[in-house]
Amino acid sequence: MLNALLRFLLPKEDHFYDFLERQARVAHQAAQVLAKYKDASTTPQGIREQVQDIEHEGDTIVHEMLDALAKTFVTPIDREDMQRLSKRLDDIVDLTNAAARAYVLFGVEKPTKPMLHLIDKLVECTGMLSALMPKLRKHAYTDLIESCRSVAQVEKDGDGVFRDALSALFHDPSIDAKTILREKEVLEDLEKAINRCDQVAEIITNIAVKHG
Repeated sequence: MLNALLRFLLPKEDHFYDFLERQARVAHQAAQVLAKYKDASTTPQGIREQVQDIEHEGDTIVHEMLDALAKTFVTPIDREDMQRLSKRLDDIVDLTNAAARAYVLFGVEKPTKPMLHLIDKLVECTGMLSALMPKLRKHAYTDLIESCRSVAQVEKDGDGVFRDALSALFHDPSIDAKTILREKEVLEDLEKAINRCDQVAEIITNIAVKHG
């Protein structure tokens, strides 16, 4: 009741939720573009350029949010939590871009099954974050906690795919060192991006527990 009263009395700075919701949508868009690797008619360079453009859009949102934080005394949730949440959302886009860049830089001929599986997990995770982020504005903390558990499960599944893929790379004598290097780079960037999704979910869970 006290939290509800404080929310009623304090100034409404709901535009901060706009920033976070936009960042979540951008992260999902970047993952969806990466999933175009399934389409044989697309080129790695074309996907790389599209993801790069989306990353620039994400950077713009981050700068807008930081400027708004500098001008605002009262924020709807703790500014430290907001900054951490924004940073982790931005990390997802950065790492998605890193995966697209590594794919081109290291000359990966075509995505492997584990890469495509991890991309699917990234699309799933970012889609969940994009869907749950508006619940933060509505203070639907119980729903948020449940949704964040689902994100954690997808991240756990992705971690298993990543470990199995690395093990297969290093234990197959027919795979040369260059192939191991180039595939490992892409796999690691994808795994890190999915991991950041889980970190976003953890921060949201902490906010839900704190304010719920």
